[in-house]
Amino acid sequence: MTAPIRIGNASGFYGDRATAWREMLDGGELDVLTGDYLAELTMLILGRDRLKDPATGYAKTFLRQLESVLGGAKQRGVRLVTNAGGLNPAGLADAVRALAARLGLDVAVAHVEGDDVTAQVPGLTANAYLGAFGIAECLTAGADVVVTGRVTDASLVVGPGIARFGWTRADLDALAGATVAGHVLECGAQATGGNYAFFTELPDRARRPGFPLAELHADGSAVITKHPGTGGAVTVETVTAQLLYEIGAPAYPGPDVVADFGTIGLAADGADRVRISGVRGAPPPPELKVGVNTLGGFRNAMTFVLCGLEIPAKADLVRTQLTDALGPDGLEFTLARTDRPDADSEAAASALLAVSIKDSDPKRAGRTFSQAAVELALASYPGLALTAPPGDATPFGVFTGHSISQAAVEHVAVRPDGTRIKIEPPEITQSLDNMKSPECPEAAAVGHFVRAPLGTLFGARSGDKGGDANIGVWARDEPAYAWLRDRLTAERLRALLPEARELDVERYELPNLLAVNFVVRGILGAGVAASTRFDPQGKALGEWLRSRVVELPAELVP
Repeated sequence: MTAPIRIGNASGFYGDRATAWREMLDGGELDVLTGDYLAELTMLILGRDRLKDPATGYAKTFLRQLESVLGGAKQRGVRLVTNAGGLNPAGLADAVRALAARLGLDVAVAHVEGDDVTAQVPGLTANAYLGAFGIAECLTAGADVVVTGRVTDASLVVGPGIARFGWTRADLDALAGATVAGHVLECGAQATGGNYAFFTELPDRARRPGFPLAELHADGSAVITKHPGTGGAVTVETVTAQLLYEIGAPAYPGPDVVADFGTIGLAADGADRVRISGVRGAPPPPELKVGVNTLGGFRNAMTFVLCGLEIPAKADLVRTQLTDALGPDGLEFTLARTDRPDADSEAAASALLAVSIKDSDPKRAGRTFSQAAVELALASYPGLALTAPPGDATPFGVFTGHSISQAAVEHVAVRPDGTRIKIEPPEITQSLDNMKSPECPEAAAVGHFVRAPLGTLFGARSGDKGGDANIGVWARDEPAYAWLRDRLTAERLRALLPEARELDVERYELPNLLAVNFVVRGILGAGVAASTRFDPQGKALGEWLRSRVVELPAELVP
């Protein structure tokens, strides 16, 4: 029987914990260590870097992190797989080779390319989400380090599984199980208690949570765990929370397989160990997702502090004065009523009025805007204050999602010896079915109820996908799930979150996870880079929902 492969993660985003690579390498046994650096916003950042210097376009912090661990990884036989190549995987691969030579190390470096599809889909950046078979080809060819551009986050884990166990495209259940394990690992410490709804229940919560790892088996099942002695916790609920992050329908599409999240089985497997099993897979769709970033113009923002009485009138005065000075085009005003009456501190008596502008003219969005705001200092409402000095405009991007035929993308694995191997697309594909749960009327209230925040009984996790956001809500036991399933409809969600009242809301049931998932279309506008929301990535939508007061069954409330 083939032994499981131990795959760890040391980065969930560009800017994650700088010491995580060292912590994961030194913390315990590993076969592969991965690092996820790419998000929709990251691709825009790298695109702007590349405009300034065509030799860049990759995550430069990875090289700094790698310098202290490359020798140790080579000595211990731990292979490194990362998408830090961003828009220039070949360039980063060359930089890794140069680093190894400077350190006197014999390191085999390979990379995966072909995700850049700007020739077919114009934009500042246009990248197809590639699958895992290119990574597997590089590892099979003996690479110690594999650098990719835009692959799906889960592919960083699926690729090593293919290389170890020899999976083919026909091994759909194994590929689906590995995809689920990759989805758990991809966001680092979010699987070990980071951003966890019930964080006050975690042990040693003052310490930093450790990064996760998966013991991946030949059948695609896995155990999620972490190195001994690291902070945080791995429980069925911390894993559930991450499984609900940035998903849509239970049919979770990828370039190699569609993993059915409705078949995921979770079970505790000892302290800080959760077993994932039973995942079923189906053939992938014939198209690849393409993320496109374009430059949308220029933006600027300033925040006014409104203290004491007549807060709405003060906000209206600023709105009128700035609109008169600048014209209405591109201006947005958001009043946050953070104040409370008869407050015992100035901060508690204050509200915040955020004013933003977006314009194609950098001058109007820049000093013209900020100067107009500053000129109100002695000519507006009493007690006027600004939270920061005026600044100039900065460019912003717009993210859009597209698709492209798998056959139209040149997915290539470049082996350590420079040999280029084309990765053929899957021969068997199928279109995705709409798996939205049928909307049912809200169940009638029965028995005794108490008014309490939704989060008294339920956890939630939310995140962004372009201009959309998902909110996954899970129950802690079967009776609570019965209430969640019957009572938290899409219409009820719109009522609890008025910002979604006019938006399309899709609802999906995941009884195996005791969860319901919502996708709120368009709540983030043109995506994080263009959003003027306080929470542009929708990360706190779940916590806002949990804070809303509802009628909960009295027998379930502690």
